Amino acid sequence: MKKRLFSLCAVCAIVALSVMVSCEKPLMGVESDEPEGNLKVTVFEMEKTPFGSLTRVAEPASAMCKRLNFAIYTLDGTRVKQVNQTSDAAEFGTASFQLEEGDYQVVVVGHSSNGNPTMTDPTCIKFTNAQGYTDTYLCSGVVTIGAEPMDFQVSLDRIVALCRFVITDDFPADVKQMRFYYTGGSGAFDANTGLGCVNSKQDVKFSVTTGQKQFDLYTFLHDVEGTIHLTVTGLDAAGNELYNRQFDVPMQQNYITWLTGAFFNGSGSSSTTIGGVTVNTDWAGETHITF
Repeated sequence: MKKRLFSLCAVCAIVALSVMVSCEKPLMGVESDEPEGNLKVTVFEMEKTPFGSLTRVAEPASAMCKRLNFAIYTLDGTRVKQVNQTSDAAEFGTASFQLEEGDYQVVVVGHSSNGNPTMTDPTCIKFTNAQGYTDTYLCSGVVTIGAEPMDFQVSLDRIVALCRFVITDDFPADVKQMRFYYTGGSGAFDANTGLGCVNSKQDVKFSVTTGQKQFDLYTFLHDVEGTIHLTVTGLDAAGNELYNRQFDVPMQQNYITWLTGAFFNGSGSSSTTIGGVTVNTDWAGETHITF
């Protein structure tokens, strides 16, 4: 009986060790707000618009981002604290931390994904296809914690590029989903630069049962300018491919590239390289392209 009990305990220990190795190591208090902390981080501005005014007008802060993630790192990149907020929280926009004296990197990310990004490493903050890619804002800065409490106000800037794909013709009756698969950008970014840090295969699907014809595709570019290779596919209810086109799309950080045309009337297996760029101001600017 003792031998069997020992074997069972050994198995449990091995399983527990395996789980600890395969999962991100939890940090005590890493996701808890500390109202009486000695560092208070407050979002006061998003894309040059005062955060407080965004919560009181027709375009509220929650329309720009539904989630805020506050993370504190040592200067060697070790995460010591993190607070995640959703826009329905009373404290949305403010987080407090109790920290030992010293220098720290503060990173704040605003977005509307379905979950929180992986923020273990400030040089690779990562979203997934399952979470989705959205308009994303960032602030990263260094603070020095001393004997007195500190109030650190941050301004978030947009770090994504957006391809806005618009279909001008009608959907065939058998098309139930649109799939957008694109490479050349990144689903993760370095908080020190705001630029993409991995070579991602971004994959997004939309139901078209509501008649939606505009589809927003976000990415983090590896530089302020870049090109994504985009494959657009019309799928039936079972997920079978019915229509397929490919595009090479020029992108720029904080710019919208509008890609507009009759997708189904001109559909096929051809590849399209886009030229003829014109720029207007919105975000930082827009590029309008017809395919």
